[in-house]
Amino acid sequence: MIRNAQALIVAVAVQAALAGAAMAQTPTTAPAAPAPAAAPAAKAEPKGDLGAARDKVSMCIGCHGIPGYKWAFPEKYTVPKIAGQSEKYIYNALQAYKKGDRTHQSMRAIAASLSDQDMLDLAAFWASMKK
Repeated sequence: MIRNAQALIVAVAVQAALAGAAMAQTPTTAPAAPAPAAAPAAKAEPKGDLGAARDKVSMCIGCHGIPGYKWAFPEKYTVPKIAGQSEKYIYNALQAYKKGDRTHQSMRAIAASLSDQDMLDLAAFWASMKK
């Protein structure tokens, strides 16, 4: 038992000596302060892409691209002309159809299939058109 205690004391002494030697080799200068964190970039407003919208707008033109078009489902309905409306208005309207806040069944089905980026793209397209 005494032998085990002596071996333990020797092992601890060796570890302390090695730690002391390592500390002696470490530079005594203080570590450099970390670089200040960069200010977070301002979050850019998402934008619609007119080029991407041209590939998506075919589902809209069949109704909204025909002046004076009337729709008979689910009721007789005059389709609004959306060319020239603001992007924000069109995007918000599509979001409202998707959430169910607006009730036209066909528009709800179409909006349900759109991603947020699709809605931004379509809003940019229609806003760019002349009234």
